[in-house]
Amino acid sequence: MAMTRLARWAARSPAPVFAAIGPGRQAETERLLARPGLRRAATPRDAAILLVAGDLPGDTAEALSHVHDQLPHPRATLRWQADAPDAIAARIETAWRDICAGERDEDDHLPDEPPNAWKGIGPHGQGGKGMMGGTPYGRPMAMTGTDIRDGLRLDRYTARFGPFLPMLPPGLVLQVTLQGDVICDLDVQAPPLAQAADADAPDLCAARMLRLLGLDRAAHRVMHGQSARALWLRGAVPKRIGRIDGTSARDRLIAWLAGDTVSVAPPDLPALLHGAEWAEAMLILASLPPSALIRAARGVEAA
Repeated sequence: MAMTRLARWAARSPAPVFAAIGPGRQAETERLLARPGLRRAATPRDAAILLVAGDLPGDTAEALSHVHDQLPHPRATLRWQADAPDAIAARIETAWRDICAGERDEDDHLPDEPPNAWKGIGPHGQGGKGMMGGTPYGRPMAMTGTDIRDGLRLDRYTARFGPFLPMLPPGLVLQVTLQGDVICDLDVQAPPLAQAADADAPDLCAARMLRLLGLDRAAHRVMHGQSARALWLRGAVPKRIGRIDGTSARDRLIAWLAGDTVSVAPPDLPALLHGAEWAEAMLILASLPPSALIRAARGVEAA
């Protein structure tokens, strides 16, 4: 099929890639996606190519299928095993050109069904149970509970996050109860996947926090050995959040930006994140070196 002029223009843009990262592949995948010609997609909806890096555990297969089906058509999946970074980058760029030319696409892996059966259930046939409870139209209904800050009774909603949520480390699965955006309860369902020591590299750790702050260009510069050049960067992270061993999330970011390695004791994750707003909690998690976060999550899971 001949490419239209618009398709040729699109093919010249960086290939939008969402990565599902396996054990030991975090650092090299993050460095791969910082290359020219590739663009790290913020979500699966923003991607055209799903990159599966390494061997994923079997219990993540359904979650991976959910991620795959969230990519809009046309789309492609590439598996990265032993290829050198140059080789997989070339494969991604070829797949992107094929997608733009209309020569490549993939069907859904899962049926298009709601997460819970609801039709014909309940007094009104929509899955609800009167004023409260049930799964209206397939989604669990939020139930009221006492607010942990002021005692008011507000809606609480419990959901699972991970193992491929972009703001969480690869493999981490959390069950979180939220009131608004405040974390009331948290349980580690699965720890992050084991990673090589280079995942703790200062530039990679700093870049993860910068991306959460919406400073993608600063993250890109840091990963290429340049200054972040972001005004008011320190003030973007609240002073006192995530305090561990006498250092805060802001302190750890500053250390990483200076090129220093950060070492912290594995914290008690539920206690550390209890009462934090969602955005703060994600910054706190990103402020932990992957090695410390893996040990912390494994400790919670074992308990």
